Amino acid sequence: MIGVDKTGDIRRRARRGEPIAAIARAVGVSEPTARKYARMDDLSPEPPRGKEPESEVLAPYEGTTGSWLGDDRGNWRKRRHTAVRACVRLRDELGYEGSYSTARRYVRRRREEMARERDRRDAEGFLAPGWLPGEVQVDFGEADFGVRGVLTRGKYPAAAFPHSNVGLTQVFWGETSECVCQGLRNVFEFTGGVPRRAVFDNATEVGRRVCGEVGPGEMFRRFSAHYCLDHTFTNPYSGNEKGNVEAKVGYHRRNLFVPVPQMHDAEAFNERLLRDSLDMSAEKRHYRLGVPELELFGEDRAALAELPPVGYQCVRWETRRCSKQGVFTLGGIHRYSAGPAYAGKEVAVAVGAFRVRVVDEGTGEVVAEYEREWGSVPTDSSDPVPQLSVFATLRLAVGTAVVILDQNGTGRKPHVQHRTTKDRNRDLHQIRS
Repeated sequence: MIGVDKTGDIRRRARRGEPIAAIARAVGVSEPTARKYARMDDLSPEPPRGKEPESEVLAPYEGTTGSWLGDDRGNWRKRRHTAVRACVRLRDELGYEGSYSTARRYVRRRREEMARERDRRDAEGFLAPGWLPGEVQVDFGEADFGVRGVLTRGKYPAAAFPHSNVGLTQVFWGETSECVCQGLRNVFEFTGGVPRRAVFDNATEVGRRVCGEVGPGEMFRRFSAHYCLDHTFTNPYSGNEKGNVEAKVGYHRRNLFVPVPQMHDAEAFNERLLRDSLDMSAEKRHYRLGVPELELFGEDRAALAELPPVGYQCVRWETRRCSKQGVFTLGGIHRYSAGPAYAGKEVAVAVGAFRVRVVDEGTGEVVAEYEREWGSVPTDSSDPVPQLSVFATLRLAVGTAVVILDQNGTGRKPHVQHRTTKDRNRDLHQIRS
C-alpha cells in the first residue's frame, strides 16, 4: 500500500489523461500499482477486521500447549518453549496435524494473555505506601556545575520528606559513604532533628549486598548508631517504593541546576542550597492533600528526634606511608604532602567529602590540610613551602641550588654557585626564619 499523497497524485494525473506508464515514472511506482489506484472507485476507510478464527485442528491441544507456556514462567528464559518447539512436541507427542503458523499464532496470543493477567495482578496487589511525618527518602542525581570556571559533573543527594513533599539537596563530587553521611548531617542540622526513618536503595554507597543480603556499610553503621537513625533499603529498580525522591531528583535538577550554577566553594554553596531548596515549597500545595507544603513540613519537623550534642565526623580514616619527599597518595593517583619531617613515616589521614587532613599519629596534631581531589586524572596537591628546607640542603654536582625569599615572600630566579658550609648554613637559617 502506498501513501495517500501518492494515491491522490496518481488519480489526479489519470483524470488529466496522462498515460499509466508516464504516471508510474513520475510518481515512482510500478505500472500495475498506478493502474490499480487510477481505477479504484472508493477510497473510504474500511472498518477494522476481526481476528481470524483459530483453526479447529488446534483446539484439542490448546490446554496442553498453555500448560507448557505456564510452566515456562519458572524456567530460565533461554529454556522456554519457542513456537517451533511447541509445534514439534505437539506433532511428535500428541499427533498434531495442523500448520506451524496456526501453532505460532496461538503461542503469541497465549503469551500476550499471560502478560496481561500478570500486569492486572500486580496492579490489584499494589498499595501505595503511606508515609508518616518525619520519614525521609534519599537518592542521588547528577548535574553539571561550574567550579572556578571549570565545568564539573557533580552528584547531589536529595532528601525528600514524602509526607510534606518537601525536598532538600546538597552537592558533592562523589557518591561515597562520607558524602552521603555529610549530606545527611547537613540536612539533620538544617531541619533541627533526626528523621524517624530513612529509606535508601542499595545502589548508593550506604548499602552493601553480601550473599544476596543488603546491609549498611561500616561508616554508615556508625553514622546511624550515632544519630539513632532507623533505616531500610529498597530495590533500586522499584520506583513505587521511593517514587517521591526520584521525582524530587528531577525537580531539583530542572529548577536549581539549570542553567549551570557557578561556584567557588562547594561548602558555602551547599549552605545556600538548603535554603533555596526549601524556598521552592513556599508557594506550593501538596499535590494530593491540597495543604501548603511548608505547613505539612512543620509536622515533619515536629516528628523529628533530638540531635545528639556532638555532630558525627563524616570522615574515613586511613594510614599512609609517606615517600622520601614526605608525599603520600590517595586513590592511587592523587598526591598530598605531609611535609619533609614525615619522610618515610606513616601518617593518619582523615578523608572527608571536601577535605583531606593529615594528622600526626603520635601527637594527634593536624600537620596539613588540603582540598580533596576527585576524578580519574592524576593530581598533585603537594605544598612546595615545606620542601624549601630540603632544597636548601641539596648538593648538586655543580654546586648548591639556593632559593632566596624576599620580604614579600616571592622568590628570585635560582642560581647555582659553589659555596662554603658556612654560607650554606647562613642561607638555610634565613629560609627557615
